[in-house]
Amino acid sequence: MRTVKTSDITKAVRDMCIHANLHFPEDCKKAFREGAAREESPTAKEVFRQLIENIDLAAETGVPLCQDTGLGVLFVEVGQEVQLDGNLREALNEGVRRGYQEGYLRKSACDPFTRKNTGDNTPAVIHFDIVPGDKVRIALMAKGGGAENMSRVTMLAPSEGWAGIKKFVLTRVAESRSNPCPPVIIGIGIGGTFEHSAKLAKKALLRKLDDTHPDADLAAKEKELFDLVNKLNIGPMGLGGKTTCLGLKMIVEPCHIASLPLAVNIQCHSSRHEEVEI
Repeated sequence: MRTVKTSDITKAVRDMCIHANLHFPEDCKKAFREGAAREESPTAKEVFRQLIENIDLAAETGVPLCQDTGLGVLFVEVGQEVQLDGNLREALNEGVRRGYQEGYLRKSACDPFTRKNTGDNTPAVIHFDIVPGDKVRIALMAKGGGAENMSRVTMLAPSEGWAGIKKFVLTRVAESRSNPCPPVIIGIGIGGTFEHSAKLAKKALLRKLDDTHPDADLAAKEKELFDLVNKLNIGPMGLGGKTTCLGLKMIVEPCHIASLPLAVNIQCHSSRHEEVEI
């Protein structure tokens, strides 16, 4: 057994909250540059120019990439040979609390009815998994509200199959238009149950934009949907163009024979996430 200090976990999460909101992931920067080169519309090119400038300014000035610094969503993998010296959930939430307070990041967590702010952006949304090994791996996503509001879960009839999945995804993006601040990243979860498909869709957003699904059939399906979404001509910030979507990633798992759970989780262009292993 290996002992992991919860104080180290708190510090790591604190640092990730701040860094993710100030420094853009390299795969997303690359997608921005490629999108700018691909666009023919002067308006779309100008939007990309401003987005790239915003990335540079955030890193230089310490001002967040977006004023919506998001809710903290954490995917935590705990090795089965790890022994913790304290409460893991409390340590994770304390990291989010310190990150948003010490990083002067906007606190967006509130009571769903009174709308009273919790004051420290906690509690975070935390998903735990037990895995082999003696490490703790944490993936943090600062999830903005505008894009999250455009996300949906549905239960298709099994007979609808791939055609029904394509129709639902394309309709969802088309109806969202400019609301999620495109160009978007789309996470799709297929299978499991109602709630599990939503978790899969959120987790899919953590994949690198330039990766390729290891399953050839699913890789082809991702490419097909990605191309169809970009033909919608919504474009950067909804002003028209070839780049409505920067990346589309799927996670697929088995489901009940009578069901076809499908979740579409939309992420804005400001895809802020970090990963650390302790």
